[in-house]
Amino acid sequence: MEQARAAIDPTEDDRRIDTSVSCSRCDAVCCRLTVVVMPEDNVPEHLVDRTSQGLSVMARGEEGWCVAVDPLHLRCTIYDQRPGICRKFAMGSAYCRDERKKYREENARAIPLALY
Repeated sequence: MEQARAAIDPTEDDRRIDTSVSCSRCDAVCCRLTVVVMPEDNVPEHLVDRTSQGLSVMARGEEGWCVAVDPLHLRCTIYDQRPGICRKFAMGSAYCRDERKKYREENARAIPLALY
């Protein structure tokens, strides 16, 4: 019930944008999320996969990143054609901050590698 209420009546934190959050200091965490491609989106077909449920989603590379991301520069290669859901994702929003936190916590448990 609380989750349903939160979806209908967002808290102040849900509306707050943390201006200290910057895409230039991120590992493109949002580009690892599942992105549903809607019929009105103008995404090149070769970048779209279909789920077993028949949904159109942005395809992912071997490392789990959206295939439209340039891994060298961590930038979207189809920025002007990106799906509507990507356009609505607000840098510094509660969702953004939560995903970044989960990503940091997950990577903190990883085994560090030493290069020789």
